[in-house]
Amino acid sequence: MRSKRLHALLKRGLDIAVAGSVLSVVVPLVGVAGAAVKLDSPGPMFYRSRRVGQDGRPFDLLKLRTMSAAPAAQAGPQVTASTDARITRVGRWLRRTKLDELPQLWNVVIGDVSLVGPRPEAPRYVERYPAEYEEILRVRPGLTDRATLLYVDEESILGAAADPEAFYVAEVMPRKMALYRTYVQNPSLREDVSILTETGAKVLRRLFASISAPTTPPESAP
Repeated sequence: MRSKRLHALLKRGLDIAVAGSVLSVVVPLVGVAGAAVKLDSPGPMFYRSRRVGQDGRPFDLLKLRTMSAAPAAQAGPQVTASTDARITRVGRWLRRTKLDELPQLWNVVIGDVSLVGPRPEAPRYVERYPAEYEEILRVRPGLTDRATLLYVDEESILGAAADPEAFYVAEVMPRKMALYRTYVQNPSLREDVSILTETGAKVLRRLFASISAPTTPPESAP
């Protein structure tokens, strides 16, 4: 029990130190990206996505808005395929580079999530697997983990499915949950640092690739 408490304290200290430091540096970038979001399409700069946190507590995960703010867009599925027509022009680039997720560092600072842990899921999907999530929700969710690294191109995977939401629930979620449960059962700061390092490297590679080859929005269906 004492080792678990120590691990939790050290993990929280790492969260605050890293998230606070990075957030203080990227605030100007978030401001510029947010301005681009508002210039590209009408609506707010940020999007708050309701998620299920530790012990089943709901919270709002903060992101830069990447989709149309129209009511019809908000009523769609809570998973996003690369072919989703709700994604805006600027939003497509932000999602590809993962820059839309920078505001989530604030969620880390205030304790909604950790830097590393099972990605927080929307309530409608948690309800599909109550037994599995009873164990997963014992820990604070995170911004990245092994499942995040495995499914870094999740939108493209879902875009190839006939029914992206059904495919996500039936095929992707079980694989993610297996990795979540492995993480919950084997807490390790060394693993956290390893995941953070790999995540940072992937994000930087995607950012540089996107700068050199901007995303072209898909043509609309006739």
